[in-house]
This record gives sequence, structure tokens and C-alpha cells, in this order.
Amino acid sequence: MNQAGHIDRRSFLSQTANGFGSIALANLLADEALADAPARQRAPRAKNVIFLFMVGAPSHLDLYDPKPELSKRHRQRAPDHLLKGLNDPVVKASPTLFASPRIFEPQGQSGIEISDYLPHIGSIADEICLVRSMHTHTNVHDPAQLLFGCGNTLFGHPSMGSWITYGLGSESRDLPGYIVMTSDSGHGICAGSNVWSNGFLPSQYRGVTFRSQGEPVLNVVNPPGVDRSEQRARIEAIGALNRERFRTTGDPEIKSRIASYEMAFRMQAAVPELVKLDGESEATREAYGLNHELTRPFGTNCLLARRMVERGVRFAMLAHSNWDHHNNLNVNLKKDCDMVDTGCAALIRDLKQRGLLDETLIIWGGEFGRTPMNEVRRGFTPGREGRDHHPYAFSTWLCGGGIKSGTVVGNTDDFGYHAIEDRVHVHDLHATILHCLGIDHEQLTYRHQGRNHRLTDVHGDVIHKMLA
Repeated sequence: MNQAGHIDRRSFLSQTANGFGSIALANLLADEALADAPARQRAPRAKNVIFLFMVGAPSHLDLYDPKPELSKRHRQRAPDHLLKGLNDPVVKASPTLFASPRIFEPQGQSGIEISDYLPHIGSIADEICLVRSMHTHTNVHDPAQLLFGCGNTLFGHPSMGSWITYGLGSESRDLPGYIVMTSDSGHGICAGSNVWSNGFLPSQYRGVTFRSQGEPVLNVVNPPGVDRSEQRARIEAIGALNRERFRTTGDPEIKSRIASYEMAFRMQAAVPELVKLDGESEATREAYGLNHELTRPFGTNCLLARRMVERGVRFAMLAHSNWDHHNNLNVNLKKDCDMVDTGCAALIRDLKQRGLLDETLIIWGGEFGRTPMNEVRRGFTPGREGRDHHPYAFSTWLCGGGIKSGTVVGNTDDFGYHAIEDRVHVHDLHATILHCLGIDHEQLTYRHQGRNHRLTDVHGDVIHKMLA
């Protein structure tokens, strides 16, 4: 426990009942030159996380949740039992049902039905756990993205990757424990970098953004005329000054600053090797879609994510935006599906054949769902319909470390409007993710402004039906 009453990561790793495995703690003990041995702990099912964040909210009704009844009642008024008692202006403005034009077929031995817009993800259906009963409590992009990414609708809270790297640390000494990569179809992320913020956690736990073009990480390459030995001398001098300042003030952010300088120095050698893909086979490049303009951006990020977990990066977030299809759904949804479908499937196959899938947890999903009704603001021109925001039901999927493969959890009503069976809130999803990593979500806390905060706030239950 430090002077501010915060439990440090070493104490947390040692004292938490559920534990996280010996590797993270052993590395931390080595870093701190501590002689005492790590406590015995239960091994986690997952060691690393790759979060495929589909920002903007893809339509569950057109991708993962087929509804024959909705097809039968296409263009009819939504039934009164859906509308009764709901103070929802979206529903009141557009009560006309809009059936999905997509074709759903059972995939693999599991028979999970997945849309024809996702043929590659459909081909790995036996690897995933599809959750059709997700729900949230806001249908506004910014707070919903924050809730899905940070467990809270308010700005200023730590993201999931920050919580996980705070609790577990990283197995990589030369790369950040938490890396973020983005790709989009031209719209960006409403909540911006707040989705990967460290919030009130020390700044060393913030997600480090890698760029897809040009210099991967800004301000890491030495300026002209400065060689590595000179840069090392500067880092040591700055570190000595910072350590003296820390002895005077006790400000924990100074420790984060020292760690950031040291990490940046090591990244100067590690990052160019990470992003150099020349050593990847042509078959691998083709599998990830690197040879095609549409699939290259997201596919490259997927391949880099695999290389990151191979090198010990704890949490990689791949954000693809924007799935906010208020109109022209058939065209816009297909474009985004085509951009990510190839890379997602290639990533899972690649991890599996390398023996990494069992210890890598993959999460795919957006911040909420889409309405079973046509988006009335854009009109009802056949073929150009869209869907509005919908918090009461949506789909996500997980696979890998600790997750039960080839299964479906939960269900929605006949119209995909309400999650009605084995309902899973975003807080429950976070609790389950932490469980797969060996973390008790109620124990991973940080004292801030007079209370203990956690990723799941004061909510969340582990969903055991999702677990292997």
C-alpha cells in the first residue's frame, strides 16, 4: 500500500485470492530487484487480450441474430407490446418493422447462424462463443463507447486495457503493455482517445497508439545527429533528475514519467522489428488480406496484433469505425464487413496454428445494437434503409483463452428488440473477461477521490455459460 492508500501492483498480485499466474509477478519482482519468491497462484486461462472494437455499433439483426418473425412482418407496425411503456423517441419516430435482407446459414459443426456478409467469420464459427443477449443502458455513441471500453459512461475513467495492464503488467520489456491501432471508413471514433485512456490510473497504463502509416509511434526515433549512446546518456541524466524530484515530492506520476522514458528508449529498437513484415510468408500476407486495398488496413493491424502477443504485449486494441449505418445499410454494412471479415478470421486461425489461441482472449463487438425498425429520418426508399441506435439487445463474440467455443449464449425476442434469455450487460462481459485472465473483478480496485473504483463499478457477474 503506498502513501496515498493505493495498493500497488506487486501487492495486488500477491494478495488477490484468485491470482494471475506467476509470470507477470515474477517479471515485476525482477524489475524491482526483490528477493522474495512470488506467491503460489492459480494459472489464468488467458494471458493476453486482443479487443476488436467495432466502433459505431454494427447491426446484430443483419450479422448475428436472424429473426424469421421480423421477416414475416416486414413493413408492418411494431407490435404494441414492444412500444408500451417505453419512453423512447427513436421507437416512437419509426415504429415500422424492417426485416433484414441478409441470408443466414448454419456454420460449421456448431451450426451457429451467421450472415452472408461475414463468410470468413462464419468459417471459424466453431471457435467462437456468440453472445446474442448483450444489452447496455445508453444509446448515445460517446457514453456507450466509454461504457464498453472503460466500464463507465463518464469521461476520465480508465479503459479496460489500462485496468488489465495495471493488474497484470506486461511480459514485454521492449514494447508497451497496451497498444492501440485504428482503421475506419472515414468517420472516426466519437469518444476519441478517451476509449483507451488511463483515466485516474498512472499514465504508464494508457494505451499507446500505433499509426498505420509513416512513423508507427511519434517522437520515438532519434533526431538527426543523435546516436543511441548519446540518447542513453540523456535518458540516464533525465532519470537521475526525476528520481531526485520523486524523493522530494513522492508524486507517483514521476515514476510513470521515468518508466515512459525508459520504455521509449527500448521501443526505438523494438518497434521497427515489430512492424517489419518482410519475414511473414506470402501465404500469411494473403490470408490477412494485405494484398488487397480494402482489407489491408485492418488486416495489417490484425497481423501486428498477433506479432504483439508473441512479444508479450498484454492488451492490443484494434478499433475499426464507423458502423453507424443510419441509411444505405446494404451498401455501408457490406463495406465495413468486407474490411474486417478477412483479418478477423485470419487472426484466429493464425493464433490457433501457432498454439497461441488458448492463451489469447479475443473480443469482437460494438457499443450497442440497431433497431428492428427502419430509420425514419432517412426515409424508406427500398434498398436504402438504415437502422437507428438500440441499447436493449445486441451481439458480440469471444474466443480463445477460457471461452467455450462453438456455442451461443442468450437470446432475444422474435424481433431482436429485447434480450430475454441469459441477459449479459456490459459489466457482466467485463467481469467475465477479467475472470478469464485470473482476475476477480471485485478485487481489482484503485482508490480515487475517496472511494475504490473498479472496471465493473459496483456491478457485474461472471457469465459461466461463456466459459470452457
